[in-house]
Amino acid sequence: MDVTTRLLRYFAAVAEEGSLTGAAERLFVSQPALTKQIRRLEDDLGVRLFARSRSGMALTEAGRELASRVPALLEGWDEAVRATGRVARVLRLGFLDAGAVGAVPEVIAEFRQAQPEWRVELRQFDWSEPSVGLARGEVDAAVVRLPFPGQESFRVRELFVEERGVLLPARHSLANSETVEFWELWDEPFVAAGAETGAWREHWLAVEERDGHPVRVGAVTSRPDEWLGAVAGGCVALAPASAARFYSHPDVVFRPVRGLSPIRVGLARPRGRTHDEALDELLDAIARRVSRS
Repeated sequence: MDVTTRLLRYFAAVAEEGSLTGAAERLFVSQPALTKQIRRLEDDLGVRLFARSRSGMALTEAGRELASRVPALLEGWDEAVRATGRVARVLRLGFLDAGAVGAVPEVIAEFRQAQPEWRVELRQFDWSEPSVGLARGEVDAAVVRLPFPGQESFRVRELFVEERGVLLPARHSLANSETVEFWELWDEPFVAAGAETGAWREHWLAVEERDGHPVRVGAVTSRPDEWLGAVAGGCVALAPASAARFYSHPDVVFRPVRGLSPIRVGLARPRGRTHDEALDELLDAIARRVSRS
């Protein structure tokens, strides 16, 4: 039997949420994929863990037994990973895009000089994982774009605020405008993150700032190159102002937008961790550098 920690995390989310829909949104996976993984876990264990009904997913007796033990199992595993990292002197820092990272690579270079016994690994995630590896226990800390689903589970330190604008096809009628009003974009086909990202997708489509006007989704992507390609092909996409500096395409232009709230960038890490002096030092250095820029 080979039950992975990922399967156990999926099980725990469904058990806590009581539904596949809520758990899928929390985990940033599609509902069919989550259903398949839960069935795989049940097949591996040889028992039914949930009683399925229209009202949701209720734990069976066997499921309640497993649910009572999984949190301790996962916490023990996560602590083992963290302890291994401390012994090996490895810090894992996640990020989504170059615009959010900013001066972080410079800070890491300085940290390595001051602490040569430590290795810092930068790990990039795509837009389908807005918690930047934190929810899956794949990083020690992350540079995140706020808000992201589930952020209340982490310690978050805000770094800076950034305006949102729009990426347009170079041939678009608004491409030569100095500034675009958000209402002018309401009927355009937008590039969106996957539906499984839930509130994250809605934030980047500015759903709450459309006065009830429905969103028209023209493409679904999770990677910057696909994102730019979709815009070049005729869609539009809301983007942080830094996108104009870090991502370019000959058939895409960036324009500021009026009528949109700004976005925030922060540092996030799991709650309740102790004896992470090196990580504290690295994150403090990043925050100091950003505050001076």
